[in-house]
Amino acid sequence: MLDATSPLPLYHQLAEELLAQIRSGAIGAGDKLPSEHSLAERYGVGRPTVRQATDSLIQRGLLMRKRGSGTFVRQVPAQVDLFSLAGTLVSFDRSGIALGSRLLRRPRLQVVEDASHPLHGREVTRVERLSEVDGQPVLLEEIDFDAQAFPGLARIPLQGRSLSEVVDAHYRMRPQCADQSFRVALLDAARAVSLDVKRGTPLLQVDRTLHFARAERAIFARMFCRTDRLSFSQRLQGNTHG
Repeated sequence: MLDATSPLPLYHQLAEELLAQIRSGAIGAGDKLPSEHSLAERYGVGRPTVRQATDSLIQRGLLMRKRGSGTFVRQVPAQVDLFSLAGTLVSFDRSGIALGSRLLRRPRLQVVEDASHPLHGREVTRVERLSEVDGQPVLLEEIDFDAQAFPGLARIPLQGRSLSEVVDAHYRMRPQCADQSFRVALLDAARAVSLDVKRGTPLLQVDRTLHFARAERAIFARMFCRTDRLSFSQRLQGNTHG
């Protein structure tokens, strides 16, 4: 049941309850939701609250409303734990999703001039990669490798390969930890074309800085994720030591 004393709005609680039922399979793809009146009675809320909850799930691409017919469950996007240290291709493989990746251009050396960039002032190898599922773009990555920590990276064949495995195999380096930040970004024209969306479309942007035992802030990745095609998740481990 919903908790009226919770700081979370009732519509948000109801949306999460419906989402849990969808993810568990209790409500399947193509199923029609109960009417707003029925949901309002079941959860002890008003119909405007039910409408807010279903609208939020429609915006997330999980429900669709058919005029005169009701609200139906769409195909639930597959979940990918993109934010582990395993790397993009490994994360998709673990999720059982066939991912096709290609470099948008040849890796190139450049000096980072952006003062807000974690590798500011360093020479880096820039790799730009687009990943697709069933021929549809889902993820754009712009990855900067510290050229001093990863010399000669631009000469290594990278097309279709896991970059984390390349780093491990060629440099014997594995990330120890990472800093990550999340925001909603409005895409510029070039990125919008790559991801097959309109310019200014809001997408999930993830900035990740990887730290290695022998090199702090050695890799910086900026990722733009199409959440209408996939659900990007992150698994958090509990602290068993209190």
